Amino acid sequence: MSVNESVPLEQAELLRFITAGSVDDGKSTLIGRLLHDSKSIFEDQLSAITNTTQKRGMTGVDLSLLTDGLQAEREQGITIDVAYRYFATPKRKFIIADTPGHEQYTRNMVTGASTANLAVILIDARKGVLTQSRRHAYLASLVGIPHIVVAVNKMDLVDYSQTVFDDIHKEFSAFSDDLGLKNVEYIPMSALNGDMVVERGDNLPWYKGVTLMSLLEDVVIDHDINLADFRFPVQWVCRPMTEELHDFRGYMGRIESGSVQVGDAVTLLPSGLTSRVKEVLVYEGPVEQAFAPQSVTLTIEDHLDISRGDLLVKAAEAPRVTKEFDAMLCWLSEQSLDSQRKYLIKHTTRVVKAIVGSIDYRVDVNTLEQETVDTLKMNDIAQVKFKVQQPLICDDYVRNHATGSFILIDESSNNTVAAGMISALQEK
Repeated sequence: MSVNESVPLEQAELLRFITAGSVDDGKSTLIGRLLHDSKSIFEDQLSAITNTTQKRGMTGVDLSLLTDGLQAEREQGITIDVAYRYFATPKRKFIIADTPGHEQYTRNMVTGASTANLAVILIDARKGVLTQSRRHAYLASLVGIPHIVVAVNKMDLVDYSQTVFDDIHKEFSAFSDDLGLKNVEYIPMSALNGDMVVERGDNLPWYKGVTLMSLLEDVVIDHDINLADFRFPVQWVCRPMTEELHDFRGYMGRIESGSVQVGDAVTLLPSGLTSRVKEVLVYEGPVEQAFAPQSVTLTIEDHLDISRGDLLVKAAEAPRVTKEFDAMLCWLSEQSLDSQRKYLIKHTTRVVKAIVGSIDYRVDVNTLEQETVDTLKMNDIAQVKFKVQQPLICDDYVRNHATGSFILIDESSNNTVAAGMISALQEK
């Protein structure tokens, strides 16, 4: 596709990405620059932030105000919550999550990263690779973000020095190799002046790569979805009981991974019963085949006892059925983990009771060292052993994000207290 080629907006592919980095690395300014230079903001928005900038006695326009929406953020000049913004270009649609830089908002960073295709990690060219830079790279690797862009920002404050950029590139590359990060790109830029964000500018002639916007528009994300393992959690059993559809029984849900077509042999888990796909129905009508992440209704040839929480798979691609597993857990709640009480695990469309077997270790997100702890507090990340009352049908998170992730719920308050990524499975 050429630079000037466009596609209808309704057909344009959606890219979800986050910005992360240390405080004052320019994350919010970068997003403001992307929105401004791609002409994705309204005149009244531009007028409002211009007036706010003038009231503060600043020159120009403070583009960071486009994302720093909370009053506390505006007053402090930092991002606290995850700020989501939508925009589109002639080539692609985008959802941006501007995530906090402070350690105490780790849970917000993990939340924003959980659905992202790409992460932009900003590094201040004056400061180089900091502890927070390593922390966010680790979190990006933890949640399995497939594409990483290291944006070396504020190059205008180091006279657009290629040596400074090369040194940061070398240092971060060594760290990312240790984390096993792949598909890492490096871009020097000045978000304040707009160099290498949407337009190339004239200040970085030695950099021969693409602008950030060009990379965001062209990065291939089709392979980010697992199309090998068919996973269909049943959300709803459809029985219209109308005169026209008196005997209709369909199973509604979203294909989380893989594909399915009419005639495919499928296995129902956890029962292990088998059948074949009779129909694949989408909103427009019947189709021969469907792929993740489409929402569909399936009918099968046999009358099986199927309910919400069951999983349809292909026999050759079966996941593990287990009552014990290890998971990396990000604790979200202000109330500490109580290993003596039961929690609820919501995994795909299934909810089961669970207890914590043990806390193997807590990860210091700044040093990546493993620490021995007895409990978990808000923003802690740890490897935890779980035991569940009823079997879960799941995969390792690295293989399948949908069936390898879950949330932990406080049974008494119904609050979500943690998010987990299954790391090792045991057959029980």
